Amino acid sequence: MSLQIPLVNRFLQLYAQRKAAATTEFKGRGARRARCSRCQMPQQHCFCEQAILQNSACGFVLLMHNMEVLRPSNTGRFVADLIPDTYAYIWSRTEPNTELLALCQQDQWQPYVVFPAAFSPSERVKHKVELAHGKKPLFILLDGSWREARKMFHQSPWLDKFPVISVAADQASQYGLRSRPIKGQWATAEVAAQLLAMSGETNNALLLEQRFRQFTQQTLAGRSH
Repeated sequence: MSLQIPLVNRFLQLYAQRKAAATTEFKGRGARRARCSRCQMPQQHCFCEQAILQNSACGFVLLMHNMEVLRPSNTGRFVADLIPDTYAYIWSRTEPNTELLALCQQDQWQPYVVFPAAFSPSERVKHKVELAHGKKPLFILLDGSWREARKMFHQSPWLDKFPVISVAADQASQYGLRSRPIKGQWATAEVAAQLLAMSGETNNALLLEQRFRQFTQQTLAGRSH
């Protein structure tokens, strides 16, 4: 069952804070285009009317690299569009995120750090979601470029106490905005969709995949013009 279209979510709140604190304008690809302030799509391709919250027993954390919050190509925002318990924080190399750690200590959550098994200590890796009684999964997504995500993983010792959940990496990403998709390197929304499917929320996974595909198609269509 779907819920109302939210006026604001935690990603949008973080985006507004990050943008207000920026001392220079973001100059990434497509920065000059008139964009919807919510979905960051070119205005003629806005699809915010489809951002309808769904019932979900999963929680997601977007632990974001400082620059990733401002990138129009970010796909983590689409998780927040659909899953009510989606949280967003800026990652810091020097200090643990106390708000995130407090969230992880809440009784309802069972945290997992999401990262490829091939780059994780084998003793931490889980290949399926296993929950203690009364717990819900809280998936911590390291949201940034692959290089940034690796840095975040290896320079966040305060996350080492949590198990790592890894999704199947047997095919290339469908993120058509990358010039050379690399096997096992997925867009954030793709990873979240797989985690929803692993948790038995097939319909939510399909909705997120659909939103991700539409974003990719619309962005490529905008570039062609």
